[in-house]
Amino acid sequence: MNTKNLKAYAPKARRQFIEAVQKRAAHFGIYEDRIVEAKEEGSSILIEGRVFTKQQGQQRKRLAQRVEERGYDMFTREMAYTWFNRLAAIRYMEIHDYLEHGFRVLSNPSNNDSLPEILDHASDVADTLELDKSHIIELQLAGDKEEELYRELLLGQCHYLAKIMPFVFKGLAFEAIDDATELLLPNNLTKTDSILKGLINEIPEEDWNEIEVIGWLYQFYISEHKDSVMGKVVKSEDIPAATQLFTPNWIVKYLVQNSLGRHWLATYPGSELKGKMEYYIEPAKQSDDVIEQLKVITPVSIDPEEIKIIDPAVGSGHILVEVYEVLREIYLERGYRLREIPELILTKNIYGLDIDDRAAQLAGFALMMKAREDDRRVFQRVQDGEIELNILSLQSTENLDIPKHWKALDLESNQQQGSTGGLFDSGDEFIEPTGIYKEYYELLQVLKSAFLQAKTLGSLIQIENSHLANLVALKELLQTKEQGSDPAAKQTAIKLLPIVNQAIILAQRYISTIMNPPYLGSKGMNAELKDFAKKEFPNSKSDLFALFMERVFGLLTDHGYNAQVNMQSWMFLSSYESLREWLLDTKTFVTMAHLGARAFGQISGEVVQTTAWILNRVQIEHYQPVFHRLIDGNEEEKREALIKQENRFDNTQQGDFKKIPGSPIAYWVDMKLRQVFERFKNVSDYATPRAGMITGNNAKFVRLWHEIGARKLGLGYESKELAADSGKKWFPYQKGGEFRKWYGNHDCVVNWENDGYLLKNTKDDKGKVPAHAFNEKYIFKPNVNWSAVSSSFFSGRITPKGSLFDAGGSAAFPGDLESTYKLCAFLNSYVARDALLAINPTLNFQAWNIGNLPVNIELLPQSVVSSTKILFNEAKRDWDLYEVSWDFNKHSLLGYKEFNLIKVSFEHKVNEDSKRIISVATEERLLNESLIQVFELDEKTNLDTPIQQISLKVNPCYRYGKESLTEELESRYRSDVFSELLSYFLGCAMGRYSLDREGLIYAHSKNEGFKELDAEGTYQTFPADDDGIVPLASEDWLFDDDATTRFKEFVKTVWGNEHLDENLEFVAESLCLHALKLKKGEGAMNTVRRYFSTQFFKDHCKTYKKRPIYWLFSSGKEKAFECLVYLHRYNEGTLSRMRTEYVTPLMGKYEHMLNHLADKLVDATSSEKRDIEKEQKSLTKKQAELRTFDEQLKHYAEMRITLDLDDGVKANYGKFGNLLADVKAIHGKAVK
Repeated sequence: MNTKNLKAYAPKARRQFIEAVQKRAAHFGIYEDRIVEAKEEGSSILIEGRVFTKQQGQQRKRLAQRVEERGYDMFTREMAYTWFNRLAAIRYMEIHDYLEHGFRVLSNPSNNDSLPEILDHASDVADTLELDKSHIIELQLAGDKEEELYRELLLGQCHYLAKIMPFVFKGLAFEAIDDATELLLPNNLTKTDSILKGLINEIPEEDWNEIEVIGWLYQFYISEHKDSVMGKVVKSEDIPAATQLFTPNWIVKYLVQNSLGRHWLATYPGSELKGKMEYYIEPAKQSDDVIEQLKVITPVSIDPEEIKIIDPAVGSGHILVEVYEVLREIYLERGYRLREIPELILTKNIYGLDIDDRAAQLAGFALMMKAREDDRRVFQRVQDGEIELNILSLQSTENLDIPKHWKALDLESNQQQGSTGGLFDSGDEFIEPTGIYKEYYELLQVLKSAFLQAKTLGSLIQIENSHLANLVALKELLQTKEQGSDPAAKQTAIKLLPIVNQAIILAQRYISTIMNPPYLGSKGMNAELKDFAKKEFPNSKSDLFALFMERVFGLLTDHGYNAQVNMQSWMFLSSYESLREWLLDTKTFVTMAHLGARAFGQISGEVVQTTAWILNRVQIEHYQPVFHRLIDGNEEEKREALIKQENRFDNTQQGDFKKIPGSPIAYWVDMKLRQVFERFKNVSDYATPRAGMITGNNAKFVRLWHEIGARKLGLGYESKELAADSGKKWFPYQKGGEFRKWYGNHDCVVNWENDGYLLKNTKDDKGKVPAHAFNEKYIFKPNVNWSAVSSSFFSGRITPKGSLFDAGGSAAFPGDLESTYKLCAFLNSYVARDALLAINPTLNFQAWNIGNLPVNIELLPQSVVSSTKILFNEAKRDWDLYEVSWDFNKHSLLGYKEFNLIKVSFEHKVNEDSKRIISVATEERLLNESLIQVFELDEKTNLDTPIQQISLKVNPCYRYGKESLTEELESRYRSDVFSELLSYFLGCAMGRYSLDREGLIYAHSKNEGFKELDAEGTYQTFPADDDGIVPLASEDWLFDDDATTRFKEFVKTVWGNEHLDENLEFVAESLCLHALKLKKGEGAMNTVRRYFSTQFFKDHCKTYKKRPIYWLFSSGKEKAFECLVYLHRYNEGTLSRMRTEYVTPLMGKYEHMLNHLADKLVDATSSEKRDIEKEQKSLTKKQAELRTFDEQLKHYAEMRITLDLDDGVKANYGKFGNLLADVKAIHGKAVK
């Protein structure tokens, strides 16, 4: 169904209802910080001067008690949802004409803006709703009592419905019949701004056609609360919100039809039910042996009334509604009358449990509405006690005193007739029960212990089936006591019956459990849940969904079906290997729809990747399951593919999964690749795969290499001993990074000074050293490394020497360089990719995954080494073409400067880029061909590497993630090349680079040693700025040495004066292809000026990952003054020099220009005056902004701030107040 309107309305409604409930609570003196004392005066109650009845006083007292127990926030949230739930239920019922009196309670069918229809028929419905008719007529006739009248009618409707649906319309838990929550019904219900209006007007009536609307409303209603608790340790009361996920209808149908439907068809294969189940999966062809096994376990006949189905985490009841649909067809097929079917289904077949009271309310309501479709008298049957739903919200026994309650029950008649049975007095001696009563008493003690954490553990709690007979007998005794005359026994029975009922449901066995379990990783589990998981379900402790996956097998009959949709992670990750082995050894995979990402249309992205499956409780040897691979496409495409039975795999026996290390459920892997796993050794036989280091505090110990002073950077060290002796502080640190093959992603460094002393000894707040996994045996050695988490494909890279490595950049260590080349070739091949997909098709590549890949290094020919060397060299050359490499020499265009025309230089560069892309593609194809032959696999149709996976930055398709090279892509690439040229120019102007020497020239700190470099003639061809300050001027008259002016000098110096204007035009034209929008009539220099003024710093921050080395000092949005300061040349005097050399003279220039404009104004025409006045206004604003900036600059200049580059850009950037641009984005928070 279309959920757009529901998604827009429900979160807003939650806020509105909470606010309305809080206002109503305040009316009764209940506030967040206090509860006002209520004073009794005669027959009235006085609260803050307002008069209430004694009944209202008693109701208010119960509300106050609830606030004390639950806390104000939880209380108001619960009450808001209670009223939202009730009103949504009434809305559904009135649209479907399910209200007995036949009138709409919330709306008017003739006009939604009119008053509710029931107001016009108040006297007609009074008797039906058991209201005082004379009082209702009196209110009708009064003329000004409309609000009061409507309130009575609405409450009357709720009280009436409470008789048939107490789980929705009575208070939560075990409140008395005169529901205290009615006090919190919001006010102004008949007004134009009524809280009801959104429910009526913002959700079209057609959206209420299906009962699933209630579930969708619930999901969207709690969505903001869910967002607020996600990513944290979840409290018990927040588990429902954190784990709620409404299941799309087609997935529900798949689960129900292939469990309940399959159970029925196994006995009745000719049933017409099959033709009514569009998502039913025909079993694969089975061997004779399997067919014989199936005959033994398949019942000869099935009594529909004996079928029991449970959803142990029922949520809004969506799954059980579909179960109802299939059961109805089964009953009809067996000749039952339609009107008798609902009662049978509700009382005999369907069971549901949840920890959330609200969810149970919704599930019960949904089933009642489904039953009402088939039986108009179903509400009356509930009222008459003929129907009692088996949908329960699990209740805790935390406050139950079993000895006291046992005494009050007096099942053995030990108390005097009519006494309170010791419920309220504790002086009587406890009499030990005997015989069968002793068993009942001990059973209650068992239940007390079992359900202590019911609101946390839910259906994970296990009640032995052996208790079932005694539980049923005890229930009958309690029901007798509930109907008896002894008040103490009656009250006790009312308290104990819900506990016994939930125990019965957990003790029973079912032909199928069908569910979408809650998803909650172990990091989000609270202590109680985490301890329970470790103790009771060690194989599945990693996630709440896995606990349910294992647990519910215990709820099944001997050959029952476990049908679920959950996260696919259990199929592949190492943390679930024991669970997989248990399932493969003891259960039977029947069918699976592997859904991947985007199966739940409300959740975008790749994070939630799911699979729907049906397993049988016992193992049927050699059974051929059916899998559907539906990992591509959106939700609708997956649904259609499932209906058409596309991408079906039914040739794999589950025993085959164990042939692959880790036993992944890799059903799509062909026989030849499975044989490769059996025939070949593993990567770990040739190289040691290691998960990398965890520093425990990356903000303290990890930097981007360009942040620090170059003198402290240790490159190329072959051992940890040499590194320790070097006196260097920062060393290369592999942290993974983007998809890139062969070489690259070298941008991080880690503090490993003095052999990592600080890392190894720094303690956290708990007194522990969080850093671990130093891998000291392997650091600085040649390795093949990869990104532990990827956004696309796996890629291996060679680091010849000198690096440490992070958990995000794990590595394998072959031991010699030739084996390193061979291993990298294998890991980047199609063979490894297919094998890795079998082991772990997620985007998370662990060291053990790589270690388990099949390979035989000795069989790889020498040609593999030759090709890999070529590919490594090409990748390194490509990486070093860009400033982010510490081996960067110069901008690539300068390699073609002899052509004098930048356009020609660019064309030659692009031509060379294309040759290199083709060369890499050719070598990668040769590698794939060689490895396919070595592994004796069927040759793929196409062994060419897709163009976007040729991982060179000179390849626009890779760079921008596109499948083909388009004109738009070429334009973007050209624009970026020239943006990078301007960045390189600025590096030359700052002294970071030089036209006289290649590579990094100056990246020390505090400007130390710069004058000596300059004196040596390092910057002779193109002089570096004296102070590392380059102004960005929006107009050419502001500065003689601004970035634009100096760039012109740079182009002239490199490409000569002959074609200077043409070259500048080409640069400007290139920038306007992507970096800037084209401005009609703008000259080349003004385009360059505009780039520096508006776009350069954004591009710079992107290139340098929000750790800029050229810092933008800015006066503000008027851009009165802006300049770039080179971080490594900043010193205590930089701000003073900025002020004296640039800001103070600029103030004079602004003053001079304003005077000049004033003179021009005297003789100007009227049209000229408008232009001059506009310019004056702009300059005046800039002048005022500059004065403010100058005051701040003076303040900070006098502070003579020093920077320790080891602290990193993020920390240092916040030391200058608002003198710098984008402080919050870079520093992490705004500064004053």
